[in-house]
Amino acid sequence: MVELIIIIVAVVVVVGGGGTTLLLRSRRGAPPGPPSPSTAPDRGVGHGGTATTAPAPASATGTAERGEAGTALPLEPDVAAPPAKPAPPAEKPPPSAGRLVRLRSRLARSQSALGGALLGLLSSDRLDEQTWEEIEDTLITADMGVAPARQLVDELRTGVKVEGTRDPDSVRSLLRKLLLEQVGPDMDRTLHTARHGDRPAVVLVVGVNGTGKTTTVGKLARVLIGDGQTVLLGAADTFRAAAADQLQTWGDRVGAQTIRSDREGADPASVAFDAVNAGIERGVDVVIVDTAGRLHTKAGLMDELGKIKRVISRHATVDEVLLVLDATTGQNGLRQARVFAEVVDVTGIVLTKLDGTAKGGIVIAVQRELGVPVKLVGLGEGPDDLAPFEPEAFVDAIVGA
Repeated sequence: MVELIIIIVAVVVVVGGGGTTLLLRSRRGAPPGPPSPSTAPDRGVGHGGTATTAPAPASATGTAERGEAGTALPLEPDVAAPPAKPAPPAEKPPPSAGRLVRLRSRLARSQSALGGALLGLLSSDRLDEQTWEEIEDTLITADMGVAPARQLVDELRTGVKVEGTRDPDSVRSLLRKLLLEQVGPDMDRTLHTARHGDRPAVVLVVGVNGTGKTTTVGKLARVLIGDGQTVLLGAADTFRAAAADQLQTWGDRVGAQTIRSDREGADPASVAFDAVNAGIERGVDVVIVDTAGRLHTKAGLMDELGKIKRVISRHATVDEVLLVLDATTGQNGLRQARVFAEVVDVTGIVLTKLDGTAKGGIVIAVQRELGVPVKLVGLGEGPDDLAPFEPEAFVDAIVGA
C-alpha cells in the first residue's frame, strides 16, 4: 500500500513539474514568460465577440511607434484637419432709389416737433408781433440760422395776408411751399460716380472726429453697390488703430475690396495713392478714400488733407469731396464746414444723426453757408440707413404732409 502511494506522488510531481517550477520562479521575483499562443484564452466567436487588436497610437508625424520588443506597431493614418469654413457670401444691398421715402417715418419722428410748433403758431387766432417773433425763434432754434429764419418769416407773413386764411390745410400748404424753396429743390444732388474711360471715379470723404465718417464710407459703399457699381475702399485713416479694420469689415460684407497699410501711422497720402492705382488696375467703378478725422483748427492736419487730394489728382480725377457733418452740432458744424471747404473744395455734404435731432434747419443753413448741396443724410444706426437727400420727402416729414 505504501508503495502504491509513493508511485502516485511521483506521477503527480512529474506531470505538474512545469507549473511547480513556474510557481517557484514567480516567488523568487523572476517575471513569468508570456503564455503560449496555443494556451492563450480565445476571445473569438466562442466567447460571443469579434477578435480585435487595439492599434498603437500614431506619432504626430504619422510614423509607426515601436513596441518594447522592437516590432513595428500598426500605423494609424493622419487625422485630416477640418475644412475651413467658406466666407459668407457678400450681401446685396437695396438700391438707393426711394431710400429717404422708406426712412421718412424716422425723419418725421425727429422733425415733427419743428413742424408742429410752426403750424401751431401759424394757426393761432391772433398773429401779432409777438407770435411772429416766436415763429422766428423756433426756426433759429432749429439751427436754420438768423438770416434764413428772418427771410422765411417775412415770406410767411406776406403769404398769410395774401391767402387771407389760417385754416390748418392752408397754413400747412404755405409752410411746405416756403420751406421747400429754402431747402433748394433745384440744387444738383447727384453723386458723381461715373467712370472716366479706363479710370474709376474717386470720392474723398473728410470731416472731424466723431461725426461717423468711417461708418459713412462703409454705408456709401453699400449704396453704390446696391445701384450696381463696383467699389474699392482706401483706408487712409492711418492714425486710428481700428479705422482700417472697421472699414475692411464694411467692405467684406458687401464685396468691396480694401487697400490699407500694415503700419500704423503710415503716410495717408501714400495709402490714398495706392488705393487709386489699385482701382485703375482692377477696373472698379468707384474708389472711396476714407481720411482721418481732424480738427478744423489744426493747420498742419488740414494741410495734410490738401496733400492727399493733390496726390490723388496726379492719377485720377477727384469727382466728389464729401464733408461729413454731425447734424446735432449746429452752428459749430458750420464753422467746421467753412475751413474744410477752403482746403479741399467740398462738393457735397453728408449730414449724419439727422434722425436724432429736431434741428433740421441745419440743412438750409449749411447749404447757404457753403453754396453746396446736402447729398446724403444718415437716419439711423443700420447699414442701410444712409439715403440720398430728397428735398420733398424731407419737407413733408417736417410739416406732416
